[in-house]
This record gives sequence, C-alpha cells and structure tokens, in this order.
Amino acid sequence: MTPVEIRNMNNEELLKLLEEKKRTLMNLRFQNAMGELRDFSLIQKTKRDIARIKTILRERELGIRR
Repeated sequence: MTPVEIRNMNNEELLKLLEEKKRTLMNLRFQNAMGELRDFSLIQKTKRDIARIKTILRERELGIRR
C-alpha cells in the first residue's frame, strides 16, 4: 500500500487494517517456519505496511500534517 492510500483512510479503518496486517505477518512467519513460504519478500513488505500505518496513526495523534 502507498502512503497516500493509507492517509485517505480514517482511524478506525487504519486500526482494522493494522490488525489484519499483523495477522498476515504471523501467518507468513508460520509458513516460513514450516517451509511452505515461497515468496520471502512478503514478510518484508508486510512489515513495511505495518510501519507505515503506525507512522500515520502517530502523526495524526501528534497533529502533524503532511
């Protein structure tokens, strides 16, 4: 997801998306441990999405406009 897409969401949607991404990351890590994961870059992409979401939520909390 791009930062623009994330910024267009409201806080409730972002929190739901954050939980979904965390579940996805957990599943990817489980698949990796079991040797079933074929695309290892998905773990890194999911981590980056989580970081983007958290950053935007924090910016809103602090009142920073971008």
